[in-house]
Amino acid sequence: MMNFIFRVILLLLGLVFAASLAVAVALLAAVWGVRYAWGRITGKPVTPWMASMGGRFDPRSGFERFRNAAKPAEPNAADVANARARGESVRSPLSLRPAGDVTDVRARPARGE
Repeated sequence: MMNFIFRVILLLLGLVFAASLAVAVALLAAVWGVRYAWGRITGKPVTPWMASMGGRFDPRSGFERFRNAAKPAEPNAADVANARARGESVRSPLSLRPAGDVTDVRARPARGE
């Protein structure tokens, strides 16, 4: 008897799930129909929802976003003015000295010699 009750409960749950899916599909169809009818009434073209939500998927967009993020940002006018006032390079906030001016490095013999 318990097995029969369990099967009836599962059947009822399946019917509820199927009915909820049918209601969701009917609501979606109704929204699409109203949208289409409104487009016909106003004379405007009806675009698909995916086109109005950002268009097609472009796999290059992800690569371009990260490639552009890797490029150094161009200095703005305030950066240029500040760098010139400090006497530094406009491209880099660090002023690099020639390699001959390095004084804090001592040459050491290589290991194994």
